[in-house]
Amino acid sequence: MKGLIKEFKEFISRGNVMDMAVGVIIGGAFTAIVNSLVNDVMMPLLSLITGGFDFTSMCIVLGEGEGAATLNYGAFIAAVINFLLIALVIFLLIKIINKIAKRKKEETLAPVTTKVCPFCKEEVAIDATRCPHCTSEL
Repeated sequence: MKGLIKEFKEFISRGNVMDMAVGVIIGGAFTAIVNSLVNDVMMPLLSLITGGFDFTSMCIVLGEGEGAATLNYGAFIAAVINFLLIALVIFLLIKIINKIAKRKKEETLAPVTTKVCPFCKEEVAIDATRCPHCTSEL
């Protein structure tokens, strides 16, 4: 039992788990923002385009009376639009992050100006034809 608790403490204290926890929390907050975007901005615009039709209340009534079951396909379509918006925003964020990382990597790579002589292992200029240290032809 002590070994299991020790392993669990090591697992929790790793940076990856904390990063994942922060990501999940930020993802939940981000989902709330996108839900609001879909429900409060996109759906009213879609309703305006369709002539004032309340898109999210679209359903098929399965039965009769007040307690009849409904098939809420409008809410499903809203959820699909929600998913597509989240996927688009995450795609764009990852694309921007990758572009920044690539640019940063290119900045850190300095142009090569020297090479190593295969005979004496000293550094010489990249365009040298003879080593200044051992006078070997390169």
